[in-house]
Amino acid sequence: MKRSFVVALFLAFFAAPAFAGPPLVCHTFDIGNAKSLPWISHNWNLTGSESFDSKKLSADTLAILDNNSTVLVHMETLRRAALYGQKDPLALKELLVRLVARSDSAPANAAALASFDLGYFAETLGQAQFLNKSAGNPAQGIDAYALVRKALRLRPGDAQMQFAAALITLDGPASDHRQYAQDAMTGANSDPLLARNLSSHFIGPQSETMAELLARNSNLKVAHP
Repeated sequence: MKRSFVVALFLAFFAAPAFAGPPLVCHTFDIGNAKSLPWISHNWNLTGSESFDSKKLSADTLAILDNNSTVLVHMETLRRAALYGQKDPLALKELLVRLVARSDSAPANAAALASFDLGYFAETLGQAQFLNKSAGNPAQGIDAYALVRKALRLRPGDAQMQFAAALITLDGPASDHRQYAQDAMTGANSDPLLARNLSSHFIGPQSETMAELLARNSNLKVAHP
């Protein structure tokens, strides 16, 4: 079913709502039938039944990223990688190092996604400390938001990437967040996968949808069909 998101920008800016958890970690992104790292859980918590070999984390993650240009697939794959990596810090650091090298050496036609992947993964690792406050963050010192902004300059008009940027900027900068949220919701009119993600609930059926979460934090109105 096609979902139409009608957005209007107001003048005032509301304070950010309290979240049940960091959105890049706690929210599962809908990627349809696309390939990603194997996953059993429906949220951020590993079930203990996963058989994935974390020694393959770097190679398998990069293979998925390199073979699918859909930003939402990258978002969910990097989310899963960050969670698997909580159990294997060496594998996590190896993946981060390879993402840095990939971003530094990416050819022009791959630079946008390479920059996005590094920035988004660095931000996800920062948010993953919510799960283990005593764990170190190997991405500390990486300017995640600057990398995502670079990706958006290289790939303007990508509504899925704007959705990612809207999530990253939930706590500010406020003006950037408002624009990203508006662009993502507008772009969802012609992107069914993004529309499904915006209409999905943040955590559980009683929570806000992602569109409502972004709208409440941006002074946007979301009209559902």
